[in-house]
Amino acid sequence: MMYNWTEMAGLKELTYVWTNIKEVDLRPLLAQAQRSLKIALVGRRMDSLNSLAFQMRRDPMRPSQTTSTPLLLLSLEDSTAADSADLVILVLEGPLAGSAGQLPVDDSAEWKLARGWANSGKKVLVVIDMPSPDRARELEAGGALSRWSDWGKQRVVDGSVEDTHFLLHAFAPAVMDLLPEALLSLGRSFPLFRVPIARQLIGEACTSNAAYALSTGIAEIVPVFDIPLNVADMIILTKTQAFLVYKLGLALGLSTRWHDYLTEFGGVLGGGFLWRQVARSLVGLIPAWGVLPKVAVSYAGTYVVGNVVLRWYLTGKHISGKQMRQLYMQAFARGKNLARDLLARLPRPGRRARKALPAPSADRVCPNCGLYSAIDALYCRYCGQPLGR
Repeated sequence: MMYNWTEMAGLKELTYVWTNIKEVDLRPLLAQAQRSLKIALVGRRMDSLNSLAFQMRRDPMRPSQTTSTPLLLLSLEDSTAADSADLVILVLEGPLAGSAGQLPVDDSAEWKLARGWANSGKKVLVVIDMPSPDRARELEAGGALSRWSDWGKQRVVDGSVEDTHFLLHAFAPAVMDLLPEALLSLGRSFPLFRVPIARQLIGEACTSNAAYALSTGIAEIVPVFDIPLNVADMIILTKTQAFLVYKLGLALGLSTRWHDYLTEFGGVLGGGFLWRQVARSLVGLIPAWGVLPKVAVSYAGTYVVGNVVLRWYLTGKHISGKQMRQLYMQAFARGKNLARDLLARLPRPGRRARKALPAPSADRVCPNCGLYSAIDALYCRYCGQPLGR
């Protein structure tokens, strides 16, 4: 039987979720993205600070994406200007491999500054600029690195500020952990963080939608799409996905106008089209309806939405139909694993443990034969001897 989904009242609402999002709904996200973020880089060598600042202002995945966002570059002598910063990044110079130099610790100016900032509640990230991995191993063997990291009042990462892998996989996550409330502004202002932030936003939205799907229980099957979600579910999930698109755009330095996202992505992601693509891509992958496939479908749809936007940012191209199907299948597998994990965490009702019977009273034990009799017995039921009180 063929269905004309556009004529069904409930599914019409799904199509209009994107177009009905109001500016007032998006205003808090825009305010977060436009927030002024003040970051101070402090260290002995200005060339190292300039190098790190340059890396923060460019996206290594798209080198043409650069900004001129202000950063405070401060020597140790001028470090008091960092007191008003949202984040202080203290850059230590790692000695060259084979040299006798050591990291500044204990009574050094850097150590005192770091302690002072941390004790006052300032967010501090210590970056040990290592010229080579060999030197890092030497310092670790000598305890110099652990002297900083074991203090526990600030985050410490070590690696070269020229190394893209270090910046994306150690430095960026550390900064993001310290500024969780400012991710949209951080990505918009400093392109180095854009892709890591985008992936985190996608992951959070996928998990959120999966958890919502789990909380609403066993699904109704929508005959139009033949997927285990009812219309109310899809409306809520679609709105979450639309918000994800806008958040990604803001973090990736794209337009602040929601209408621009409708123009660019509305035909690819808006409403019913997306869910029909989910159904087509997952044909044969769902053996039976229930909570697990419902959670997996919710995860997969959101994962694809996020990656469509991220791919467009990275390449300037929309994802092809074949790539979309491959992405759905990959995402559905991830969603199933997450669903199993979430289900395993749910408290399971169990049988109430039987209350243990009280041990027989000691004064009902026969002193003659050692056997027990009833609690109110006067004589032993086995040997007939009188029982003591």
